[in-house]
Amino acid sequence: MPLTDRAIRNAKPSDKPVRLFDGAGMYLEVAPSGGKWWRFKYRHGGKEKRLSLGVFPDVTLAEARIRRNDARTLLADGIDPSAHRQAEKRETERRAADCFEAVAREWYGKQTKAWTAKHADDVRRRLETNLFPDLGDVPIAEVTAPILLATARK
Repeated sequence: MPLTDRAIRNAKPSDKPVRLFDGAGMYLEVAPSGGKWWRFKYRHGGKEKRLSLGVFPDVTLAEARIRRNDARTLLADGIDPSAHRQAEKRETERRAADCFEAVAREWYGKQTKAWTAKHADDVRRRLETNLFPDLGDVPIAEVTAPILLATARK
């Protein structure tokens, strides 16, 4: 029988973790500390794996079911949901490392050796004051001359 919101809210912690099953591999794990985690149990490549779907009540029953269905769709396509999530995380981190601010700070670090301390401080302050607020999070590949010029004119 599928879980209900009432059953989830009434679930009490025990000496050992308690699992309340919803179906299709999804369950709510109630820790002895009282925390409640959504989990998805699946098999990929002949191995049993678990995927965290979030923490209750931040992730509702309906949202957990959507996340489970998304993971099952990946499985149906032959993709390991855990590996897919890790790849997405690495890609996000890579994009963050390639943002305008990260590249500008790297450039600044290399240039300071050839500059006087006063000039280096002026350049750093100008970058932080004038460019980073507008362009700091923008991927470096998306920074074009017109965008840079418009920001500089501000």
